[in-house]
Amino acid sequence: MKPEPTAPLHSVRYVLRVLEAVSKYGGGVTEDRIARDSGLPPGHLVPLLTLLCREGYVERLADGAYVLGNAPALLGPGSARRRALEARLQRGLDELRDSVGAAVYLSRYIDGEIRVTQIAEGPLTPAVNEWVDFRSTAHASAIGKCLLTQLDRNGRREHLARHRIARFTSRTITSERLLFSRLDSRPPTVPVLDLQEYAVGTVCAAVPLTAGSTVGCLALSLPVEYAHRLRAAAETLNRRAAPMALSLTL
Repeated sequence: MKPEPTAPLHSVRYVLRVLEAVSKYGGGVTEDRIARDSGLPPGHLVPLLTLLCREGYVERLADGAYVLGNAPALLGPGSARRRALEARLQRGLDELRDSVGAAVYLSRYIDGEIRVTQIAEGPLTPAVNEWVDFRSTAHASAIGKCLLTQLDRNGRREHLARHRIARFTSRTITSERLLFSRLDSRPPTVPVLDLQEYAVGTVCAAVPLTAGSTVGCLALSLPVEYAHRLRAAAETLNRRAAPMALSLTL
């Protein structure tokens, strides 16, 4: 006797049938055609298409037709996978930007340097003016301080030996001892703040992205006149960090 497929296996089979149906039509395919090709009734097809769109495996065009999204490339090797991952991360940053109403940044510590790898900004959510190279602002910017918290004391000292502490505003911490004390006393679940320490007129918050050995962070910036929104925005940033970190591990 052959065992009957279980419900989860049926679900996987439905997903495969839908993806096969969509992939056959490069210019887009309607729900009715997908239903006929896959054999799925509309009651099952609509929520499945919604899920696949949300995960990036399928994309809905302006005319209502469906095409394959970028996510399938994540299963492949090389540059195509990297581009698909960057596109997925950018979509996540854009959604977060719209949710918090602030420019959002993804940053990593790579080969001993601070690198802002992706930014989501817009006309109503402008990015901070990088008037001093971010690589030299670890002691003052929310991004830099958040990355330093993830290094050990020797790693911090080595970084600051290459990028000397400098005063950018009247609020900039210029004492290494005071800086390390504040970094060590910050609870891990509390976002790192920059209250006009890097640039006058801008406040920022950053939270760490823990993904294996990756040292990274998720950050946002607001004009100082919206500083009253910083706390709520930082809390949203904190909640969204885990899914973003998961994307980095793919």
